[in-house]
Amino acid sequence: MGSEIISSVANIDLSTDIRANLEMILLENQKLASQIEFSQIAEIIPFIQNADRIFIVGAGRTGLALKAAAMRLMHLGFTVFVVGETTTPAIRKGDLLIAGSGSGTTSSIVKAAEKSVSAEAKVISISTTKDSPLAALSNHVAILPAAQKQDHGATISKQYAGSLFEQSVLLLTDAIVQTLWKLDGTPAEELWKRHANLE
Repeated sequence: MGSEIISSVANIDLSTDIRANLEMILLENQKLASQIEFSQIAEIIPFIQNADRIFIVGAGRTGLALKAAAMRLMHLGFTVFVVGETTTPAIRKGDLLIAGSGSGTTSSIVKAAEKSVSAEAKVISISTTKDSPLAALSNHVAILPAAQKQDHGATISKQYAGSLFEQSVLLLTDAIVQTLWKLDGTPAEELWKRHANLE
């Protein structure tokens, strides 16, 4: 009986802490959103609309967030590939690389951008800085004012590593997709026909 009471108290404390942490995460994302220069973000739209094909690249959790964006762009009817997948073809002139890296220094992302530039493809990057090797290779840089993963000072975010950046990449690309969908006007029922059916 005593252990059950202790467990119950612990669960109450844990649930309170989880709620507080979720609220903190949401507040951090709201604060970040209020600091974004959305005219800069809007410049991404023509790059996507005018691309023959879209290639997505990101490492770690940023890469996972961008894979989610790739799926939604596919649902909108764009031809999209994720860099590193076995069926991803060579990038070429007329294509677009969307690269995500908080620091803009991740070697695999920078190399993908270098190859894209040499192939005469366009490159847009989502980052926390315009002062990086990736930014230098990009036709356009979208800045998210989040902490980089090695910024341990907690001045920008209380979360571990690059969590705020990774979350904001997911939310921002969803917002971009919503805008593209509004411009396209295709009913949700039509988009659903492109949804994976081999799950």
